[in-house]
Amino acid sequence: MNTTQQFDRFSDFYPYYLAEHSNSTCRRLHFVGTSLVIALVAWIVGSGNWALLIALPIAGYGFAWAGHFFFEKNRPATFRYPLYSLAGDFVMYRDMLVGKVGF
Repeated sequence: MNTTQQFDRFSDFYPYYLAEHSNSTCRRLHFVGTSLVIALVAWIVGSGNWALLIALPIAGYGFAWAGHFFFEKNRPATFRYPLYSLAGDFVMYRDMLVGKVGF
């Protein structure tokens, strides 16, 4: 797919996003990172320790980017499509939970 392609809708972007996550280890690392983000948000809200917000991008992107650089061997879509990629992380997470996307 053309890497300079522009997407007007998330529904058009998501198939591209999934194609950029064809490696199962990369998807698993995304799943771990997104799980940590969800757990951290719950902890932050429950504890009121707002300083931990700084850890959210480290937890989420650290695992995801390791998956791309070491296993998928591609550049994360976050660099080109930051908002759609963030949404894609959570949609892929849900799709993995319900079995639409494999672990």
